[in-house]
Amino acid sequence: MLESIRVTEKLHWPEQELAKKSILKAEESLIIDSKRSVSHLPPGILKDIFTTGTSSYNVLLQSKEEKRHHSQKQSSSTHSKRCRKPSKSPSSSRSKDLRKMKTPVPVMSSGSWYCLERQPAIFVTTSVSNPVAFTHDISVTGNSIVLPPKPKSKVKQCHFSTLLKPKPQPQPQLSRSFEKDDSSVKKVCILTAIKPTNLEKEKLRFFKSDYTYNPQFEYANPSLPSVLAKHSNVSDRFLKQSINIMELTLQKYGSYEKFEQATGGSLLSRSRIWSHVRKYMSKEGCTGEIVVHLTEDLLSRASMTVVNGCPTLTINVSTAREHWLEGMLRHEIGTHYFRGINNLQQPWNSWTGRKKHELKPNNPTEEGLASIHSVLFRKDPFLWRAALLYYTVYQASQMSFCKLFENIGKFVKDPNTRWDYCVRAKRGWTDTSQPGCFSKDQVYLDGILRLLRHRDTIDFPLLTALGKVSYEDVDRLKGLAVTENTRVPHFLQDQERYMEHLERIMEVNELTDRELKDLI
Repeated sequence: MLESIRVTEKLHWPEQELAKKSILKAEESLIIDSKRSVSHLPPGILKDIFTTGTSSYNVLLQSKEEKRHHSQKQSSSTHSKRCRKPSKSPSSSRSKDLRKMKTPVPVMSSGSWYCLERQPAIFVTTSVSNPVAFTHDISVTGNSIVLPPKPKSKVKQCHFSTLLKPKPQPQPQLSRSFEKDDSSVKKVCILTAIKPTNLEKEKLRFFKSDYTYNPQFEYANPSLPSVLAKHSNVSDRFLKQSINIMELTLQKYGSYEKFEQATGGSLLSRSRIWSHVRKYMSKEGCTGEIVVHLTEDLLSRASMTVVNGCPTLTINVSTAREHWLEGMLRHEIGTHYFRGINNLQQPWNSWTGRKKHELKPNNPTEEGLASIHSVLFRKDPFLWRAALLYYTVYQASQMSFCKLFENIGKFVKDPNTRWDYCVRAKRGWTDTSQPGCFSKDQVYLDGILRLLRHRDTIDFPLLTALGKVSYEDVDRLKGLAVTENTRVPHFLQDQERYMEHLERIMEVNELTDRELKDLI
């Protein structure tokens, strides 16, 4: 079984319930938890270009140096406020402090960013070409808002505090680590570490060479060879099935491009994307719990991450199609997000707990389940994307970038789409003229087929309620689980209908129980 990708930082979910707050109002305004401040985000933390559009564990982490710089700034700020006596009335001080509390808004490249703040309030769009930048000079238009009265400030010895907060209570944490020990060395999420810094430059050079140049990728945080080696192991177990799924799709639609247009529908405008997201969140009862970001600068179709303590859904507007968008929301919110928050209340919500209860890796179950939910209600639920990712990774392990680009041309004609698939498979490598791959993208098809193989014996609502667990651990863990207040997506409420759609997936992709039993 493919090993699960691990990320190195403990994930902190919001300390207070966000369900009472609204992110996606009719005015498409935005709200953020007052205990978090986006001004502390370092450049690049929200630009998750190379996530596989999947796990809430795919977190963009701050480096140790960035944290140290942030703490130094806080120390300097605190020192400057010491030994200062209040010279104005408390009401005057409060008035000034409220003006100072405006949180700097991150301006994203080619994107719309909905942050959370104490008050309802800001919606920012931008098309600047620079990476993440922070500014204090943003003009905001909209309805006026009324701020609640601030608590009275307190004078304590020589310190004047305008925002005395109670000591935060310990909160549940999720942690993922590449290594078993939590050493103090600089740690970076592998999906960040394997993001080439010269991607656009190499793409231009590759296209100018008429697809004969093998890109030479550079990285800001080169991954350790041992880490890359662990994620370079490929499998050919389901190679035959992946090819057959793609051939079936092409037989019916003629080309991937025609399949995409016929089954995905037209691309959606940003306003229509917001409308769909609002409706889906309302359906799941999670309006106000997730920060939503629209961008064109994402290799995957979407990603569910935890950024600075806030669950964050990033959607690639260039791939958001009318009939596929809700499937993506079932993937990211209905699967990753719900399993993530259910995991928080379980005894295995930390690595210590996972070790104690001897849990298997949550992948390929996590991504397999999410991928099934992506196609669940489609008229023709072909497993095309999972099949192509599986196939591309395997071929990347056998050939150079140029050869890989040529090879997958029999399935995908569009050069830009082919480039994206090849980059996903070759990321992490510097000299792409050599055979080699980043194997994580095989977990999608691997997980799908394992779940379909055991679909008659799996309790799918319980699989979601138990959190980030493998389907193999469900029976063993259900007696230990905390099941009160767990959340299950709406599409899992009707079990009979759900199982009918699983059978439809088997039928359309010409998968048989006998075949799967022989393979698994």
